[in-house]
Amino acid sequence: MCTGALPYDGVMPRFDEPLLTRPGAEVCLELGVQPPPQRPIPDLVEPDSAPEVTDPVLEDLVRISHPRIAVLENYRRAGWVHARADAWLRPSALARLVATADQLPDRWGLCVFDAWRPLRLQEELYDAAYGNPGLPPGFVSEPDPDPATPPPHLTGGTVDCSLTLDGIPLGLGAGFDDFTDRARADSLESEPGVNRELRRWLYWLMREVGFVVLDCEWWHFEYGTRRWAAITGEMPLFGPAGPTVDAG
Repeated sequence: MCTGALPYDGVMPRFDEPLLTRPGAEVCLELGVQPPPQRPIPDLVEPDSAPEVTDPVLEDLVRISHPRIAVLENYRRAGWVHARADAWLRPSALARLVATADQLPDRWGLCVFDAWRPLRLQEELYDAAYGNPGLPPGFVSEPDPDPATPPPHLTGGTVDCSLTLDGIPLGLGAGFDDFTDRARADSLESEPGVNRELRRWLYWLMREVGFVVLDCEWWHFEYGTRRWAAITGEMPLFGPAGPTVDAG
């Protein structure tokens, strides 16, 4: 884990900046477009434990590049020291993300806040987040270097994403890295409105191609990870990804 001072030039980056999204309900109203009505998000139960990675699938990371998926590079733009350019996933996870984008109606797309994350960035974010002793566990995974128990983003099977409308990234009732109860994937279920339908739509789009959501973050989806395995009853597919992209 990170233990020394990080070489920030000036003020330490913030989790809530840059805010690259606009409120989804506001954008839909402005453009006169409504999302299709959706089924409710089911009860989300986090597993008490998850199987270790024992037989990892060997897939190199690939860069996310697709005309209907905008890569926002939130952490690089915010100035986190170990953030990398672009966004990367395992091929089988990326294929599912692309399938989601391709089935969206005209004018709609996806945006990616973050995907594969090197261990050094995971350390950086974890230390910064839990420098606040009041933050509940679960928002940022511990930067475990054990290849049997990697944090989800280190595997290359996790993507933080949202919907876009006419290329505008949408905040679905809360922004990316909003570490509050409102970020829970099901927190809008008792609030009828456009943001609830947008959040439900993203959930079902991603679930139907094989991703699972993190209960406390509406934007965080996993495929092939230990959590995914615990929720689906499968075995984990991915250990730590790299060092191909994380060299140097």
